Amino acid sequence: MAYETIILTREERFAVITLNRPPANAISEPLMRELGAALSDVEADTTVRCVIITGAGDKIFCAGADLGNAFSGPDVATFIRFGNSVVRRIERFCKPVIAAINGHALGGGCEIAMGCHIRILKETARMGQTESNLGITPGYGGTQRFPRLIGRGLALEHLILGTQISAAECHRIGLVNRLSKEGETLGDAKALAREIGKRPPIATRLIIEAVDDGIQTSIDHAIEIEIRGFLESLKSEDAGEGIQAFFQKRPPDFKGK
Repeated sequence: MAYETIILTREERFAVITLNRPPANAISEPLMRELGAALSDVEADTTVRCVIITGAGDKIFCAGADLGNAFSGPDVATFIRFGNSVVRRIERFCKPVIAAINGHALGGGCEIAMGCHIRILKETARMGQTESNLGITPGYGGTQRFPRLIGRGLALEHLILGTQISAAECHRIGLVNRLSKEGETLGDAKALAREIGKRPPIATRLIIEAVDDGIQTSIDHAIEIEIRGFLESLKSEDAGEGIQAFFQKRPPDFKGK
């Protein structure tokens, strides 16, 4: 389909979804709907093993909701609930999703980034749940994912104060996985996507499911989730290939079967 607020491209074994609403790549209902449609597109594409989400330009990944339009419609609850479903879909996506945060990620932009599995942040960019500065609370999962990533006390401090957190601090507290230099964020994400593209797709999907399901339950139930995933992965052709490649001392060629 033709997109108006995002750009979808494919390279090798990964896809790149670019949020494209300059100057701030602000969140709107069409953007979230197109983001959901793009996820459906790449989910059905067996050649795509990893997804990168980034922002157009080099200053702002996503500055949050378009305040002039997002909250002015007759049904704000529908807008918020649908957007949450898209972010949750990113979090549960069957293929690894990398956030290439090539500029500031604030408010809803930070929430989209936190939904991704791996985050790479430009070393001069900032992140934060800044909604309290407007007298409102986060609406796309910020109060839930922030403490899960960085801890309750620190998350509460940043949420209440509406802090814009420096890249170095984001990395120190575990909000992002890696930092990148100016102009290299997307390139670093692509390099990681190439490595992920070599990994076994079935095992990768089961790892994502086990982590997401297990983190929300007791350790005993979580171990059962892991065991089920292990037994399912062991039945795959990729498992046979990986074990055979180990004994033959060669790189495995995983087919996703």
